[in-house]
Amino acid sequence: MTVRHRTLGATSRDLASRLIVVAALFWNADAIAGNQKEEALAVSVRLALSRAITDARPPKVRHDDIEERIKYLKWLGEMSERLKRKLPDVQVRLEFLETVWYEATRAGVDPSMVLGLVQVESAFRKYAMSHVGARGYMQVMPFWTRVIGDGDPGKLFHMQTNLRYGCSILRLYIDMERGNLYLALGRYNGSRGRPEYPNAVLAAWKRWEYKP
Repeated sequence: MTVRHRTLGATSRDLASRLIVVAALFWNADAIAGNQKEEALAVSVRLALSRAITDARPPKVRHDDIEERIKYLKWLGEMSERLKRKLPDVQVRLEFLETVWYEATRAGVDPSMVLGLVQVESAFRKYAMSHVGARGYMQVMPFWTRVIGDGDPGKLFHMQTNLRYGCSILRLYIDMERGNLYLALGRYNGSRGRPEYPNAVLAAWKRWEYKP
């Protein structure tokens, strides 16, 4: 009986230890996770964002310069190979990468940085939703559809719409922070001034960085 009692006690302690570890993991996840804050925007900024979001041009990459075209195709091939495990369907993968390139360059941000952000935000899951309601690849908060869109948050699960919102919002925050990526990324995550999220995205960016 004594041995059995000690075994149960040890098991209870082990279970308690495991629960503490699990709680710590969730705590760390919450330290990185966050949400974009709704901020007062100048009318001119809001209108510019709204025009960018509603631009109906298709996400087709076009290069008049042959060297730029070759550079893009090499990037596409390299990123497709790296992303194969996350997005095994080749058509889905290429469409995703083409749209990332289009929307990122359109917004003036590095496509590889966007891939790093997507990795951290959603792990490349199209229908990801956070505990605060952020949606899609780039975890865009629904209030943005009211501020600069048509008010339909369901569209944030559409690939191009999500990437367009995400890249445009990221560009806004970079401009607001005068080019400081560390602070801009923190603002994107709703954790400005805290290191966990910017460091995670910058580390992921290095993994997706393309060096021809």
